[in-house]
Amino acid sequence: MSNTSTASKQPYSDEFIALKIEGAPRLASLRSIGAALNELVYAENSFTSQIAEVIRRDPSLTSRLLRLVNSVFFGLSQRVNNIEEAIFYLGLRQIRELALATPIIEDFERLHGSALKNAPWQKLWRHSIGCGILSREILSLSGLTFEDDTDYIIGLIHNVGKIVAASIFPTAFGKILAANLATEAEVLACETELIGWDHARIGAFYLERHHLGPEIVQPVRWYNDPPSAGDFEKSAAAVQLADFLVRIAGVESFDISGTVVEEDIYALPSWNILFGKKNEIEAEAVKESIRTSINRLPGVLKGML
Repeated sequence: MSNTSTASKQPYSDEFIALKIEGAPRLASLRSIGAALNELVYAENSFTSQIAEVIRRDPSLTSRLLRLVNSVFFGLSQRVNNIEEAIFYLGLRQIRELALATPIIEDFERLHGSALKNAPWQKLWRHSIGCGILSREILSLSGLTFEDDTDYIIGLIHNVGKIVAASIFPTAFGKILAANLATEAEVLACETELIGWDHARIGAFYLERHHLGPEIVQPVRWYNDPPSAGDFEKSAAAVQLADFLVRIAGVESFDISGTVVEEDIYALPSWNILFGKKNEIEAEAVKESIRTSINRLPGVLKGML
């Protein structure tokens, strides 16, 4: 199979692809992500007991919370089985990330349904959460902070287009997975050749139909080409870097067989967009912080999934 789209005409028209995406199941979590819990963790006068009570109502979230706090990353001497104690150890930011990931992953599973049932979806969930965590950390290192969880969400859902594609074009998507492609560029080209749109374009269109704002849609659309993201190029750049760093951390990729090393990220336009103006000492400090993040990432993901 060619690594570039050589066909004179794409397999499906833009109108047909758009119609198929509009007919895909909606994800409730994208509009009401942990609403009650979000209110509590952002409130200045929230009590741990109140947050714990909300978490107890969600068995899946409770299970992930306790598994995360007891993961090898935290190295606690005694097992934690108390939700309030778990909240104390993890902190509110980690609780928010967990609360965001849980309903979205469950919705993603319903979205692809029985299509490609044997696909390695667990790898995609792990990769997606890792990108959410690292996107937030990368943006913070660049000096860009958010009042909400946009910095986490853009990484978490940047691959939603792959799930939508599996749902609406299962045969083509199965061929993409079977192609054993080595790089993201090869995946994008193969998607365009077999479907007509790559997963970034599919995902962005799908998210627009959920009425998400450009601060999320544009980074998802352009994370493979951050300079094209306009006002949102830093967010897109953070997702691209996170996407590479998750693989450097040893987290298996969903559909890419090739490997990357740390030096690869410094050649990306994303690195220059985010950190190109830093002096040598500042840049080295950023690199060291990133190394720390990728070293602890597998332990965090082990607890969250």
